[in-house]
Amino acid sequence: MKAAVFVEPGQMTVEEAEIPKIQAPHDAIIKVVRACVCGSDLWWYRGISKKASGSYVGHEAIGIVEEVGSAVTHVQKGDFVIVPFTNGCGHCAACKAGFDGDCTTFKNGAVGFQAEYLRYVSGDWGLVKIPGQPSDYSADMLKSFTTLADVMATGYHAAKSAEVKPGDTVVIVGDGAVGLCGVIGAKLLGADRIIMMSRHEDRQKLALEFGATDIIAERGEEGIAKVLELTGEGADAVLECVGSQLSVETAVQLGRAGSIVGRVGVPHIDELDTNKLFWKNIGLRGGRAAVTTHDREILLEAVLDGRINPGKVFTQSFDLDQVQEAYQAMDERKAIKSLLVISD
Repeated sequence: MKAAVFVEPGQMTVEEAEIPKIQAPHDAIIKVVRACVCGSDLWWYRGISKKASGSYVGHEAIGIVEEVGSAVTHVQKGDFVIVPFTNGCGHCAACKAGFDGDCTTFKNGAVGFQAEYLRYVSGDWGLVKIPGQPSDYSADMLKSFTTLADVMATGYHAAKSAEVKPGDTVVIVGDGAVGLCGVIGAKLLGADRIIMMSRHEDRQKLALEFGATDIIAERGEEGIAKVLELTGEGADAVLECVGSQLSVETAVQLGRAGSIVGRVGVPHIDELDTNKLFWKNIGLRGGRAAVTTHDREILLEAVLDGRINPGKVFTQSFDLDQVQEAYQAMDERKAIKSLLVISD
C-alpha cells in the first residue's frame, strides 16, 4: 500500500509499505476512503516540534472495515466508519465520564491515517458507524464525515468545555478549521452571539456562514480591547483553538467574571499566568476531544440531517501522491484544511 511519510521539516513523501495486520483482539483494519491534514500536523512540518524522520503520519479518516479482531463485535467487515484520532475503550473511568480522548486503556494516540490502509487499536468501541456506504453520499457529505474524526469534534469539545449555553456570547480565538468548527459547536449549543477573531478574509466569510455574528481582525491587546468594547465586561465563554502562547494569553483575558475558557489548541506555551484567571473567577478547562462521545451524542446526526456542514473547512483536495502539496497548501494558508482523497 501507499503511505504518507515525514522526511524532514517542510518535506513529505509517499512510500510503499506493508498493509497492516491484526495484532490484538480489539484491532480493526480499515481501508481508508478519505483522510486529511490537521493544523496540529503543521507544528512538526514547520519544525516547531520534533518528529522522527520516516514516521507515518495522519490521525483523521473515514473508511471501510476490512478485518476485525476476535474481541470486536460492534463493527464488522464492510461497515462504513468514522476513524477518530482518539482510542476510547468505552469501559475505563475516563470513557464512562464521556472523555474518551483521555482513555486509560488505549493511551497512545492514533497515527498513520494518511495511507491506503490503517490499523485502529480500539475497533470495538472507538469506531463510529455511518449508515450505508460511501457511494450513498455526495462528495460534500464525505467531507463532513471526515471532520467528525477530529476537527469538528474538537471544535465542539471547545464549546462543551466552555459550557456554552443558550443565549451566551462566545469569543473564538483561532480561525483555523478547529476554530471554525468551534463556531458550529457554539451555535449547536445555543449561543446567541459568536465573535470570531480572524485576520483572513476567506476564514471570516466561512465563520459568518457557519453562524458567527461579529469578526475582530485585531490581535493582542488591541484585539482584547475590541472584544471588551463589543461585549461590555467580556464574553460568557471563550474558545481557545490554537495552543500558542499569544492565543492562550489572549483567551484568558476575554471573558467576563465567572466565564470559562474552553481550551483545545495543542499546547505550545512556556508558562501561563493564572493570576488573571483568579481575579475574575474565570475557569480554564479542555484538552483532547471526546470524539466518539460527541459523534454519537449529536454530531453524526447533525451532519446526516443537514443541520451542520463542517466539510466546508476543506477548501482544497489532493490525491495521496500529492501529500507534499497538501501540507504546503495549509502551511502557506492557501487552504484552510487539505482533504486527501484515498479511494472511492
